[in-house]
Amino acid sequence: MARALNKNTKIIRDFILNTLIDDANAVISITRQEFGVTRQTVSRHLKKLVEVGDVIARGETKSRTYVLAPKISESIDIDVSPKTEEDSVWSHQVRPLISDINKNILEICHYGVTEMLNNVIDHSGADSARIYIFRTAVSIHLGIIDKGIGIFDKIQKDFKLEDPRQALLELSKGKLTSDSDNHSGEGIFFTSRMFDKFVIRSGKMYYACTPSNEDYLFESLDKQYIEGTTIRMTIALNATRDSTDVFNKFTTSDDDHAFSKTHVPVFLARYDHDQLISRSSAKRVLARFTKFKEVWLDFQGVEKVGQAFADEIFRVYAKANPDVELRCSNANDDVKSMIIRAMDKLKEQTKSD
Repeated sequence: MARALNKNTKIIRDFILNTLIDDANAVISITRQEFGVTRQTVSRHLKKLVEVGDVIARGETKSRTYVLAPKISESIDIDVSPKTEEDSVWSHQVRPLISDINKNILEICHYGVTEMLNNVIDHSGADSARIYIFRTAVSIHLGIIDKGIGIFDKIQKDFKLEDPRQALLELSKGKLTSDSDNHSGEGIFFTSRMFDKFVIRSGKMYYACTPSNEDYLFESLDKQYIEGTTIRMTIALNATRDSTDVFNKFTTSDDDHAFSKTHVPVFLARYDHDQLISRSSAKRVLARFTKFKEVWLDFQGVEKVGQAFADEIFRVYAKANPDVELRCSNANDDVKSMIIRAMDKLKEQTKSD
């Protein structure tokens, strides 16, 4: 009979496994720093994880790398037509592969797969799609790929936007749909906040959203062109959030479960690495804010903003739209000073009116 692991050993090995989800290349150094142990100790734990089949080792000793071993690795090809039912695909083909996981994780996977597949059916123009299910000892990775019109090109065309990056900015706000009779425009917004990591790739654009404590980390960059749209969703099997937690986070206290708060990564309004200086950049950020009661402006990755940019949002718009509450996070000192300056001008103007 295998000997039970002591508590500290289990903690270290669980940490290693969860670190391998996103930081495989640095797993040894991260684990050493976290627990104050030697490289040899971490290597010994990795060796044991390889022996039990939770981890795969690649390469020779000096250049060895480690990845999570697949417990399940399946791909499902489906025909796409107006008659395709995303919930039937989930119930009959996806759920049976992961039905033994915790209820909260299963609900999140259900929401993510059906919402993303529904987008493929209704918007991509593709005649087929592929669903990936990759399960490890500590995580589930889901992917949905189609070769139709890319999601950002589709949004740019439908809303007559000048740049596909503006499509990404609008998509990140939520409530964006060209078919309001059949769609709420909420699926990608909420899915991206439910999973531990949510990635969209389409054309040359890459967008990732990762929850971090009470905040979110965002990344957007240009990569090699791909046809259609690829969605990747990852969640740890020990994640404690559930779908209701995420829905409630974006509902104001006086609403009956309405999607009335949004979270906007402001850096997405920046084109070609330009700084956010102009009023036109601010207006890109402000588009459709009146659909919400509260807007959380996230300045992560924004080094500075111009006086005109801050003034347009925090004086001009705030005065014209007092029913929309503007909140800020992750602003550095330079950005904060511009925001405060604009807000002070609004206070002075309000007193004199």
